[in-house]
Amino acid sequence: MRVKQKYIIDFAKGITWALVLYLIYLYNQQDNITAWIYLCLHGSYGIMWVLKSYIFPDKTWESKVGIPYAMLIFIGLILYWAPAYIITSNSHQASNLIIVISIFIFSIGVFYHFVSDMQKFIFLKNNSGLIKDGFWKQCRHPNYFGELLIYLSFLLLVVESSQWWIPTAVLLLFIIAVWIPNMIKIEKSLSRFDDHHEYKRKTPFFIPYLF
Repeated sequence: MRVKQKYIIDFAKGITWALVLYLIYLYNQQDNITAWIYLCLHGSYGIMWVLKSYIFPDKTWESKVGIPYAMLIFIGLILYWAPAYIITSNSHQASNLIIVISIFIFSIGVFYHFVSDMQKFIFLKNNSGLIKDGFWKQCRHPNYFGELLIYLSFLLLVVESSQWWIPTAVLLLFIIAVWIPNMIKIEKSLSRFDDHHEYKRKTPFFIPYLF
């Protein structure tokens, strides 16, 4: 039996709000504003991801995998919930400054991630070739840059905790083991286009030029 990767990813991200809500009540954190803010940020991101998956899906996640690999994907995604556990089980409360910075970074990340993915979806629906304008003029992987900001915003909410290193290690693991290999795979696929070399020379890999 094989299942599409998107179903595993959508399920894990889609239930995040329920998981965080469960932890809030499990550890009696109803008065912990950091826990509720985390619920709003990570929970809304999960819902937006599922909506994106059905409105403008990414073909990357359409491929089917076996059940063992599907379970590995799900377990890996569970690790992203580390900040939720740290906040609720330790009654951790972030400072006002950290909360403001976290919300700000999250907002920018959502903008980059979802809008650049929509730009890619619309372009590839009507064209073939390289996307070299809009977000993709600033860097070659703006959707991954946006996702980095999103997960950094979650991590920031526990940066003042003694367990900050756990979600940091998880994020670094995903960047090294999943994100970078995926981006390199995309680069190799796009190298078939004649203008890719020039585009690659002028455009940064991951961190965008804003001007």
